[in-house]
This record gives sequence, C-alpha cells and structure tokens, in this order.
Amino acid sequence: MIIKCVKTDYILRMSLKQIIAPSLLNANFLNLGSSLSAIENGGAAWVHLDIMDGHFVPNISFGPGIVAEIKRGTSLVLDCHLMISAPEHHVDAFAAAGADYITVHAETTHHLDRLLQRIRELGCKPAVSINPATPLEMIYPVLDVVDMVLIMSVNPGFGGQSFIPYTLDKLRELRRRRPELDLQIDGGIKLGNLDSAREAGANVFVVGSAIFGAESPENACREFVRRLK
Repeated sequence: MIIKCVKTDYILRMSLKQIIAPSLLNANFLNLGSSLSAIENGGAAWVHLDIMDGHFVPNISFGPGIVAEIKRGTSLVLDCHLMISAPEHHVDAFAAAGADYITVHAETTHHLDRLLQRIRELGCKPAVSINPATPLEMIYPVLDVVDMVLIMSVNPGFGGQSFIPYTLDKLRELRRRRPELDLQIDGGIKLGNLDSAREAGANVFVVGSAIFGAESPENACREFVRRLK
C-alpha cells in the first residue's frame, strides 16, 4: 500500500509541467519590448511580474497600467505577484489589466480565503505566497482553494539576493502533502541551484538576474529551459 502511494505521488509530480518564469523586475525598463522578445525567443512560457508598493516591501515597482501594456505586447502567461498591503483593494484592477495568475501573500490580508475566491471569480488563477520565515501552517487551510503556492526563497523586495536554503524544506513538505499542486519558488534561483529546487518539489521557477543580468538574456533563458527538459 505504501509503495502504491509513493508511486502515485511520483506519477502526479512527474506530470506537472516544468516552467521557467523570468522576472521582469530585473529587465531593462527602457526597452521592455526587447526584454519580452528575448525570453519568448528563449523558450519561456510565463513572465513573472513583481508588484511592490513600498509598504509591505521596501521597494516600489509598477502597477496595473504597466501590466496592461505588457499584456498587449506578449502572448506569455502573466504571473502577477502582488507584494502589496491590502491586496483585496487591487486584485480587480490587475485582473482587468490581463493577469493570468494573481499571487497574494498570506501575510497581507485578514481574509485570505475570501480574497482567493475573489481572484477566481475575476477569471484569474489564484495563488498564495509566504515569506521565508512564515510557517507553512498559515496556508494549509487554503491549499484546496489555490492553483499554485509560491515559496519565497529570499526576503521579498529586491532582486539579486542570495538564496535561503531552508526554504527547500517547505517545498518538500508541500510536495509531500500535495503532489498534484503547482509549486513556485522565487528568489536567488540560478543554474547552480535549479536542480536542488526541482528535487525539493518546485516545478515553477522564477528567475531574475540570472537571466536578465546575463550578456544574452535570450541564451540564458534558453539554457534554463533546456535544463528542465
């Protein structure tokens, strides 16, 4: 019986699509069109959009207006990560801007279930994220509500930070509990730790500076995609 369960979990995990989601936070904002073309040509299927408000995190990035422009300029899946306080006041605007996935932090709202249900009502796929020091138990009640869980492997707010190794334990535990669920990891992902994150259970990988900081973002993206095949 145990062998059968392990085999079933393995089959479910292996059926999950392996996805590279380059983060535009690290791209050249003077020429976002070129950055989008580079990752499209490099084989990416998603683009990760870090929305920061200067309150929940110390940085400020961009809002729904820029997301709408990106939507018009690409066919990539728009993976909108809201690192903002009171996201319930803003999810409608990001859905209207064209977000495909909307990820909210469990730490930012008092009514997480209600917010995730609202995201689905808006026609988007709801996802939940937690910071490195936030316990997994905080999101257990909503695992049946979401399409994806995002584990932060750096403290959110800035690109180019170093990977926090203990976050892999969270991936392992989540994958054990939910072998069929998309698990995303964000922060410090490079070719050198990609395999470790995948073995821990991630199947969606946010990559920022390792792609857009490379001499050729297109070639860098292509190599990440190749490594997941």
